[in-house]
Amino acid sequence: MTGIDLVKAQLRIAAGEELGLTQADVVLRGHAIEARVYAEDPDRKFLPSPGRITRWRPPGGFGVRIDAGVETGDEVTIHYDPLLAKLVVWGRDRTEAIARLRAALDEFALEGVRSTLSFHRRVVRHPVFQEGRYDTGFIETHLGAPPR
Repeated sequence: MTGIDLVKAQLRIAAGEELGLTQADVVLRGHAIEARVYAEDPDRKFLPSPGRITRWRPPGGFGVRIDAGVETGDEVTIHYDPLLAKLVVWGRDRTEAIARLRAALDEFALEGVRSTLSFHRRVVRHPVFQEGRYDTGFIETHLGAPPR
């Protein structure tokens, strides 16, 4: 994370203004991880899972941010993108961010539709992910069966 509002910077540039900062001004602070929560069934090749959300209790706390557009009682239809929320966590380093993501995923309560929460819980607990040794073949190679 840099603390720089990228959208604001993009709008300034689009308006013909100067960016107002240099590469030296960009200082990394900690580590962030995002998990996108979809109304999809990971056990059925991520097929959409329409239905009514009967329970929606996203996680919270320091270093946890939820960007969501749904709540308990909302209907997830087949007519729109099944993205329910973006769960973003921050930590001082990767290890802390992973621990925070794991706790946030465990705290997240969602009922009424199948979601990618179980998939994210498996990923974040997998040793290859935790060690940062994954690549674009991670899912196919390591998630054919739940990690030990």
